[in-house]
Amino acid sequence: METSARKPMPGSPWDIEDSLELYGVNAWGNGYFGINAAGHVVVRPDQTNEHEIDLHEVIRGLEARDLTTPVVVRFSDILRHRLKRLHDAFATAIAENDYRNRYTAVFPIKVNQQRLVVEEVYGYGREFGFGLEVGSKPELLAVMALTEGESERMIVCNGFKDDSYIEAVILATKLGRTIIPVVENFSELALILKHAKAYDVRPRIGVRVKLASEGAGRWRESSGEKSKFGLFVTEILELFRVLKEQGMEDCLQLVHCHPGSQLQDIRRVKDAVNELAHVYAELKLMGAGLRYIDIGGGLGVDYDGSRTNYSSSMNYTMAEYASDVVYRIASVCNAREVEHPVIVSESGRAIAAHHSLLVFNALGSSALDRFAVSEQDARGHDGEEDVPQPVADLRDAYRSITQRRLVECYHDALQAREQALQMFNLGYLSLEHRGLVERLYWATCAKIRDFCRRLEAVPEELEGLEQILSDIYFCNVSVFQSLPDSWAIDQLFPIMPIHRLDEKPTRNAVLADITCDSDGKIDHFPSVRETKRTLEVHELREPEPYYLAAFMVGAYQETLGDLHNLFGDTHVVHIKLHDEGGWWIEETVKGDTAAEVLRYMRYDVDRLGPQLVRDCERAVREGRMSLAESQALRRFYDGELNGYTYLEPD
Repeated sequence: METSARKPMPGSPWDIEDSLELYGVNAWGNGYFGINAAGHVVVRPDQTNEHEIDLHEVIRGLEARDLTTPVVVRFSDILRHRLKRLHDAFATAIAENDYRNRYTAVFPIKVNQQRLVVEEVYGYGREFGFGLEVGSKPELLAVMALTEGESERMIVCNGFKDDSYIEAVILATKLGRTIIPVVENFSELALILKHAKAYDVRPRIGVRVKLASEGAGRWRESSGEKSKFGLFVTEILELFRVLKEQGMEDCLQLVHCHPGSQLQDIRRVKDAVNELAHVYAELKLMGAGLRYIDIGGGLGVDYDGSRTNYSSSMNYTMAEYASDVVYRIASVCNAREVEHPVIVSESGRAIAAHHSLLVFNALGSSALDRFAVSEQDARGHDGEEDVPQPVADLRDAYRSITQRRLVECYHDALQAREQALQMFNLGYLSLEHRGLVERLYWATCAKIRDFCRRLEAVPEELEGLEQILSDIYFCNVSVFQSLPDSWAIDQLFPIMPIHRLDEKPTRNAVLADITCDSDGKIDHFPSVRETKRTLEVHELREPEPYYLAAFMVGAYQETLGDLHNLFGDTHVVHIKLHDEGGWWIEETVKGDTAAEVLRYMRYDVDRLGPQLVRDCERAVREGRMSLAESQALRRFYDGELNGYTYLEPD
């Protein structure tokens, strides 16, 4: 269900509790975000009030350091907390279900491939024995080096593999890594056996099972029998036969499934885990050396806070997830009297999403309800003759608006406007009269909308007026670069102002980015009750900056972004709690310059400057530009080449 944003009533009191409710912070924030008495968003990395970080204060501090918005702000301590919560959830479930083995997680680095993030996850995961998952050869090459001296922590290798990918896995095994290639395609088995023999290694082998159980939601087809990865049961039996013939049945150590991503319904998790557990038990009874059961990813994130099976939510908690997984595996193993395996999950989104947010500023706005209608516009000029009929009808509609005639006047205005446009296109209406029609029409709509805000029940014909009359807030950000899922798959991210939250928002808006693309906008916003088509925002006050933030963008958004209009990576900062209290900037990564993104697109930046210089000299010679102007242009060009790709304040 969709609706326009709630419009706060003029004159009513407003405080931060109203903002908390309006933007659903307590619902989707999961204890990590709140609002302080100053009306600023605060971040609570450990979900306690003792360690609050004022986000607006952080942004002003960054600007003092010449780091302007847009900027991605990462809170390292949230990563640490998410890892601990995941570990604790499974530890509790293992204890409650008398599970006779342990749990470990492997972080899929495709979720956020930024080196600093991967290193932080790996470092914070050390106390829990968590490992990493890779899905390609370049990811494996990175992880082989990052895991130096960590022989016991798992590396799970997914994705299609060629000869050199498998060779790298076998060599990593010789290095002492606990590394498991998961067979996605039957042909990969032969490559594993070839390199294992060549390097005299007994490899650890995993296999992905194509489950009959399907996932749900947006990524449903990535699981089940139609998934592009994995082996059918028939193929798994053949794989085991081949290994047994080679005397290597003990090498088959892991079974894996992929139930999907962002699983919003816990029933799908239960079905997938139950089926995989039975596959494990059967293979174990046949003599396989299985030690691990990898339940894949899928642990969801509640982006809208509704705790439903909607695609941007989830109808379970992390504790419920862990409890159901452990219980299902234990039940099957107990019934079949087989050893309890090590439980492995590949929960990337649930680990990384919360720790990153994107802050950007509004550059300006456009509003349809600001068309001024003077008394003369509404009633006509003295001595005015031959008024076109649509103009007269619109004047009547505007003047006749009452609570009883809202729908009638709206229909009259629509009809008059349509007639006016037809007359203009036939040459029977002047440009001045068309402008008057435009002002009268939008003023009529705004007046009707204002009446509707005072009604308990809005007539169905008028429900869309809030959206029709919504503002456009032009924001200093590229949706394609920083929020690609919002554009590509309509993913909802919590978005709200980060300050002025002790003030009542008086405008409804959609957000437009600065790319030259009509798709570069955000016009769907999460809500506990339904998806909103507009966002409640405050009136812009020049020259005061107005900051908004998109939350929970730590999973996939930095990895999937593209250079639309050559807008590059934003600035990134890592904020960390200080042992002595407060916070500090642990790491700063400057965003892309224009030169860097041009080089990425294969422009020869070293030639661009000289080409412009030649043109400047030509302009000076021909008298179109003075020498001083030519030099100023050259300095300007060089400065912009080495400057931020986004808009910066004067």
